[in-house]
Amino acid sequence: MSDPGPAPVVDARGLRCPAPVIALAKAARTAAPGTELTVLATDPAARHDVPAWARMRGHAMVSSTEEEGVLRLTVRLAPTPAP
Repeated sequence: MSDPGPAPVVDARGLRCPAPVIALAKAARTAAPGTELTVLATDPAARHDVPAWARMRGHAMVSSTEEEGVLRLTVRLAPTPAP
């Protein structure tokens, strides 16, 4: 099996709530089910907003880290697209 490579990145640094989640949702619409998407955000609200969005849409949080004020949140899209 080939390595899928790094998760696609949605750069939402500098954007305020709800823009990081909107950018992530837009990327999710065109990504294949099961894809891992990573959002980079500097808005502290993204720490709560991204996991809440993922839960509501049936996606899974893979990881959440913060380095130098930048949140890196990775979501695995549900195996079947949300309605």
